[in-house]
Amino acid sequence: MRQGSDRQLYTFAVDGKELPKFTTVSRVRRDERQIAGYQRPEVLAHVAAIRSYIETASPMIPNAIVVAFDTRVRFEPSEAVTMDNGYVTPGTLIVPVDEDLPDEDKPGWVVDGQQRCAAVREAEVDSFPLCITAFITASAGEQRAQFILVNSTKPLPKGLVYELLPSTDGPLPPALMRKRFPSFVVERLNFDDDSPFYQLIQTPTSPDGVVKGNSILRMVENSLTNGCLYHYRDPDTGSGDIEEMLLVLKPFWQAVQTVFEEAWGLPPRRSRLMHGVGIASLGYLMDAITDEYIARGMLPDEPDYVAELELLRDECAWTGGYWQFDPDSRRRWNELQNTPKDINLLTGYLHRTYRRLSQAERQRAPHEHGSEV
Repeated sequence: MRQGSDRQLYTFAVDGKELPKFTTVSRVRRDERQIAGYQRPEVLAHVAAIRSYIETASPMIPNAIVVAFDTRVRFEPSEAVTMDNGYVTPGTLIVPVDEDLPDEDKPGWVVDGQQRCAAVREAEVDSFPLCITAFITASAGEQRAQFILVNSTKPLPKGLVYELLPSTDGPLPPALMRKRFPSFVVERLNFDDDSPFYQLIQTPTSPDGVVKGNSILRMVENSLTNGCLYHYRDPDTGSGDIEEMLLVLKPFWQAVQTVFEEAWGLPPRRSRLMHGVGIASLGYLMDAITDEYIARGMLPDEPDYVAELELLRDECAWTGGYWQFDPDSRRRWNELQNTPKDINLLTGYLHRTYRRLSQAERQRAPHEHGSEV
């Protein structure tokens, strides 16, 4: 079936017991730095419920399984049959089957219907035909994009969607398109060897990270929209010069690690620096410091950021003690939460304290650091 001007879909039926011979379920994982796969782990309770239904007297599963084939699969139209509607062509889909192939080398990937396939595979029935809708593509990025689109109305974890976005191809809904570039920046921060966040950002494929991926994503989005990263952004496409952005992000957060070393890398319950409220507030401070340097025709480097943040070393209570926001406002270090109210409270405190101490420092010794922009 033809959709649009150049998209081809193939619909057919096959015994669900035969599907594992030529398809695999590609679960999300990382091979070194590159994300591979795009499926959620099977939900065992759901699979068991579907299996029980299939084993009843008269089951029916009308929903089609969606399969992405690679270019080893080809379609041969039937010459003897013509259709008057102009968009349907009968024929034969030629799918190579080699049961000795490892799963990752099979020609088909299940994009939607993972749990139904598992239920049919495990059900105590001789056979169970399933409807299949398939497309052929050489691009793993398109497969991931289709996976996101197919699952857009289901409770797909946002962290999984955002981690997949950098490696998708093709159009997506506007809300997801706006997330694609920031998600790419977060991916670089998490997997560049020289990043202070190297493997510290928690995502579905990096579950051991200590700082939530959504916290870093929001920090990047805030800066892209109204902060220092906006200078390197293309407002027409929503993307930008990621290498220039990393020349700001990596030095600043490396300086944060240096100045607040005792609070860096700890779980959020032990360090509010690695908590959403700390990441967001320091992100706003990064914007303020960087914009001041850029206004003077300079781009701060790591020693510059260290010098600026040193002013705040004794004013922060990331892992213990109290935040003294003003003479009448005092909060325990771990009472701050990742809410707009507390983020605004901490951001305002850091900005006021930094500006007061920075002005006093400049009166003593004007800065002569930084590189030319």
